[in-house]
Amino acid sequence: VAGHPLRVPCNVSGFRDAEREKGFQVLMQEPEKTMDINVISARDQNFAWGKFSGRVKSKEITLAMLAPNSALFTIGELKASDEGEYECRTVNSVIERLFLFLRLGIKVIDNTLTVSSPDPPSLSLDEGDPLTLTCQASSNTVQHTHLSVTWYLHMDGEEPPQPIVSLDKDLTPSPGPRFRERYGAGIVRLDKVGEATYRLTIAQLEPSDQGRVYCQAREWIQDPDRSWYPITQKDSETTALTVKAKGKSTLVTYCQQKSPEALQEGQELALTCSVEGLAARQSFSVAWLRDGSELARFGPTGVLHVGAEHGDRHTGGQLLATKTGPREHLLVLRPVRVQDQGGYACRAWPQDRNEDESFTQGQYRDSPTQVVSISATASELSVQMGGESVAVTEGGRLQLTCRVTGFRGRLSVTWEHKSASPSRQVVGLSQEGVVEPGPDFAQRDVRARRPAADTFTLELEEVRPSDAGTYGCTVSEWTVKPTGDVELGSTSHLDTFDVARPENTLRLTLKGRDTAATLGGDVELWCHVKAPRIPMTLTWTLRRDGSPPDRLLELSPDGAITWRGGRQQRYQLRVERLDETVLVHKLRIAGATPSEAGRYQCEASVFLEKRHKKMNPSNELAVMVTRPESKLSLDAQSISGLLDADVVVTCSVTETTPGNPSYAVTWREERDNRTLLVSSRDGVVTPGAQATPGDEQRISMRQRAGPSFELTIRRARVGDSGRYSCVVVEWLQDPNDNWFDLPPVRGTMTLQISEPEGGLSVGGGREVNVTVAASHDFTVPCDIIAQSSPYSAFNVTWFWRREADGETRPLFTAHPDGTLQDVSGRGDRLRFHRPRPALFSLTVSGALPEDGGRYHCRVEEWLLSPSRRRVGGVHMTDSWSSHRLLTFILPFVIYLLVLYTQFLFYERAWTYSLY
Repeated sequence: VAGHPLRVPCNVSGFRDAEREKGFQVLMQEPEKTMDINVISARDQNFAWGKFSGRVKSKEITLAMLAPNSALFTIGELKASDEGEYECRTVNSVIERLFLFLRLGIKVIDNTLTVSSPDPPSLSLDEGDPLTLTCQASSNTVQHTHLSVTWYLHMDGEEPPQPIVSLDKDLTPSPGPRFRERYGAGIVRLDKVGEATYRLTIAQLEPSDQGRVYCQAREWIQDPDRSWYPITQKDSETTALTVKAKGKSTLVTYCQQKSPEALQEGQELALTCSVEGLAARQSFSVAWLRDGSELARFGPTGVLHVGAEHGDRHTGGQLLATKTGPREHLLVLRPVRVQDQGGYACRAWPQDRNEDESFTQGQYRDSPTQVVSISATASELSVQMGGESVAVTEGGRLQLTCRVTGFRGRLSVTWEHKSASPSRQVVGLSQEGVVEPGPDFAQRDVRARRPAADTFTLELEEVRPSDAGTYGCTVSEWTVKPTGDVELGSTSHLDTFDVARPENTLRLTLKGRDTAATLGGDVELWCHVKAPRIPMTLTWTLRRDGSPPDRLLELSPDGAITWRGGRQQRYQLRVERLDETVLVHKLRIAGATPSEAGRYQCEASVFLEKRHKKMNPSNELAVMVTRPESKLSLDAQSISGLLDADVVVTCSVTETTPGNPSYAVTWREERDNRTLLVSSRDGVVTPGAQATPGDEQRISMRQRAGPSFELTIRRARVGDSGRYSCVVVEWLQDPNDNWFDLPPVRGTMTLQISEPEGGLSVGGGREVNVTVAASHDFTVPCDIIAQSSPYSAFNVTWFWRREADGETRPLFTAHPDGTLQDVSGRGDRLRFHRPRPALFSLTVSGALPEDGGRYHCRVEEWLLSPSRRRVGGVHMTDSWSSHRLLTFILPFVIYLLVLYTQFLFYERAWTYSLY
């Protein structure tokens, strides 16, 4: 309801960052319009458009944050212009996208509820007297509403007021708690009389009824769900009720003038009459007298009688006599005439009811005379206009004001175009409020208004050059006579105005805020339009290098926006009026991308005499969109590794550019200027252009959390030592979800591969004596309990020394490539077995006496290294080992020349005796 507050809660749920405060916004769309109007934002103080900015600054409109996901939108006092459809939105600040959470239609209803009471402001009655009070309550709304009425008694020193009786919206009566018993006995009643009158009746007053009595009306409206709720309420004037204890007194009457003592013709005369001193339930009659002549009379039953000579005035509503209380009467004359002056009094008679229901009249009592003076009206009318020449642009609005002083009666006004030949009547406004356009302006949009009692205005839309010149305002004052309205006098005043061409007054200026924006940032352009109030279409254009301008949008005079090329998602438009001649059109680029870069311009065309006329455009304003500065920082540390072991080189990101980037990584070997591996932003790994097939088998890369990037070199070689670099490129997405890259950042580190210390060890280490029966088998084991590398290869040879001659002879050799060699000539009697990788054994079958002697094994460990051999801790050049392998293992010649270039030597001995 207009004039009442509006409160709308806005709540949102479903966000992952539930504890982060959301940026709520409220926008409004006027009826029959499609353009959104910014109302208020919880974050941006300059969000509101001109229509709401003043009320937001004065705190009449607020948007209070109640919780991170909840806000309360409040309008302190609704206006008719607030009607429309409201949207409560929130903004995801990470990607600057709007999410709609609430849409609500607001219908503003005029507050037409009126409540009044014709009863006197005070009443003094005796205990046992009846009390009748009336309340006028009505609503002039076009909505379907119901009224409820409650009468209250506010006793002195008691809070809150006590309800006497109420009539709800369905006309169901209900007594207050203190009056329930008397209501049940029929002493207290509430009746609806006619369309808008509610009458309270208390048949017998009690001393406890003393206090201030008033009625309260409440207006109810039905929701679409068929539930009712109140929308407004008002109280009537109060009547101070005094209840005197029972006692005997003398009849007394009083007459009092409520209107001003010095009246003029046309005003209202109001007199009240109070009767006191009658016993409870005593009937009486009252008559109104002027100079002893009776005007009207109330009989003992309350029936009004008006004399024949005053009947016409009573029928026409100019004479009104009413009973306002059990002992109160009111006489009203309106409008008064000079002949209505004189001495007024009221006369009261006690009336006793007889058994046949007739009345016996007692001695009357007149009130003191109230002298009323009425003078004829003399007009002192004065009219004043602006007095300055007014310049109006063609197609704009002419508004002239005429102010009046010194009037008492009703006024009419006539506006004329004096410069025309002959003079033309533009429009008139009669004393009854009827607007009458002149013949030459009947088809024009012309209005005559009276915004205040002393002010008249002329409004003429779509001014033409022929309308220029001098205008006159003629005001007449009228008074009421028995024969009708009589003009008391009139006066006039003149004013002039010129009509200017739009091209001479319209100026467009384009300014900007943060026109050099980072990709994804916001840009705001301001088009200042200095022009009169004329129908205008404003167009925004964008011209990119070497191409004609593109139309972005058009704003029509009715507020409709036409978007071109599907650009509505990226642009937002709002309009603010700074004063009568300056409008600011603000174009906001939300999340700028390279496609929004270019030179912007605003253009205007005005609609005059049913055709569009293009005006000079504004200046061009360049908007540049640049990529964000990279914040990427890498940590690449030098490492060392062992020969033939797996080595991992790590490149870690210590600082990244905001925006959740993806990464493309290139690993390079700087010594030979080779690209080893390349990983795209999608994680697809491809070999570098200079990578060899061996690199693809030994070298790999992966990305770990952090993020960090790892280059793995399997079975590292000494030749892998050197400088390595990781080249990292960040990829981000613009607001259109298109990917773009930032400058690459390089991290360099050094890799050093060294040979491991010898770690070969064979089990035992002491001589063992074994006795074997002839023809039985015996086994010589060779157990490796430690090795230098998990990738080591072994060459194992068994030797035999016969005690008789002391000569040591080789028996059998197991080469690293799996080749077995019998060098003793024992043939099938020797069996080789390797039950596990580190255990070698040689079995001699069917032992003969000549097999006795000392047996031992020698182990050579082979590692990837430059070609050298360590035997028993002493370095020796291994020139013959590769030749020996070349001789026996031709398929492994190349492989063994590259791979097996170092061995370690250990021996273990056994002594066998045969019997």
